[in-house]
Amino acid sequence: MESGNPISIGQAAAALPGPWQPRDVVTVNEAVLRIARLEGEFPWHHHEEDELFLCWDGSFRIEMEGQEPVTLSAGELFVVPRGIRHRPVASQVAHALLLERPETQQYGN
Repeated sequence: MESGNPISIGQAAAALPGPWQPRDVVTVNEAVLRIARLEGEFPWHHHEEDELFLCWDGSFRIEMEGQEPVTLSAGELFVVPRGIRHRPVASQVAHALLLERPETQQYGN
């Protein structure tokens, strides 16, 4: 993204090629903001760092091993602590913003 210009999250969401194919929106300091289209069930995985999910539109839940699922609606965020096996699940199309390190792998460690 070109610096100094506003970024349209709606346009970034519309440009996604399909579900579970996140794209980087912008890099800030040592973090990257990614956007993803969620639809259906993502595989169980974990990361060696915390993962922040911000629901941009729609609604989805985050299932976590050994814990109650968390349901997010537009404007709500949740942080999955490092090391926790989890998976996002969306019964209908939703979009999420993810705050991660640039090297974070989509399918976890």
